Amino acid sequence: MVAIPALNEGPPAAQRGGARIDVRNVSHRFTFQGAALPVLQEVDFAVEPGEFVALLGPSGCGKSTLLRLVAGLDKPAQGSVHADGAVIEGPDPSRVVVFQDPTLFPWRTVRANVGLGPQAQRRKHGWWTKQEPDGVSQRIDAALELVGLAEFADAFPHQLSGGMAQRVALARALVNDPALLVLDEPFGKLDSLTRIRMQGELVRLWQDAQFSVLLVTHDVEEALFLANRVIVFSERPARIVAEVHNDAPYPRHRDDPKLVSLRREVLAQLGLEA
Repeated sequence: MVAIPALNEGPPAAQRGGARIDVRNVSHRFTFQGAALPVLQEVDFAVEPGEFVALLGPSGCGKSTLLRLVAGLDKPAQGSVHADGAVIEGPDPSRVVVFQDPTLFPWRTVRANVGLGPQAQRRKHGWWTKQEPDGVSQRIDAALELVGLAEFADAFPHQLSGGMAQRVALARALVNDPALLVLDEPFGKLDSLTRIRMQGELVRLWQDAQFSVLLVTHDVEEALFLANRVIVFSERPARIVAEVHNDAPYPRHRDDPKLVSLRREVLAQLGLEA
C-alpha cells in the first residue's frame, strides 16, 4: 500500500478508521413553480466508520440531494446530519465528493488538478510561508501512484480517457486524506469495461485507505458488488424501504450465488422482477 503523508495535524483517515455519519429523521423539499416539492421523507440511517454504504433507488428519487446534505453543500429542511457526533454545518475537507463528471480544469495538468485540495488548505492556513513545498509534492505523488497515474502527472485532461479522468478525480479526493468519500454515480458515464475496472479499483483503494464510503447509484449490480450495505429508496419523495446487508467476501465475483440472491431481494424491494 502507498501511504499518503498527513495533510493536517492528527492521525490519517486510515488510523481514524473513517468517519461515522448519522442521518437523523431528515426530510427535505425544494420550491418548484411556487409550490413545495418534497424530495426526502424522514430518512434515518447511519454509516459506521470504515463502512461502504450504497444508496440505491430510482433515478430522480432524491439520492443525490441526500449526498449534498451529507457533504454539507445544503442543509436539511427537517432533521439533522452528523459527522462523528457533530452537526454538519458546511463543507469540510474530511468529507470529499466525487461527482459523475470529473470536472477537471483543462488548462491544468493532472498533477495540478490533483493538487487543488492541498493548495486550498495551504492558502487557508498560511502554509505557503511555513511549510516546504516538498510535503505537498509527496502527497500528490502518493495519490497519483495509488490510482496508477504517476506516469501521466504532466498530461492534460484532453489527453486522458474517460476512465483515466475519473481516476484523476479520485486522486484529487484521496490527496485530502478523507475520512468519508462521497460518490455520486462516479462511473455512470463510463463504458461497461472501464466501469468494471474502476469498480475494482475503488474497492482496492477503500480497503487500503480504510475511509468510509457513501455511494449513490441506480445500478443494482454495482451496489452489490461494492457495498457492505445497500439502502433501498422509494420513488420521490425518497424514503427508506429496505436495508440489505451484504457479507459476501472480497474480492467479489458477479456470478457469486450470494450476490445473485441479494439481487433478487433488492429488485423485489424495488417492485421489479429479477
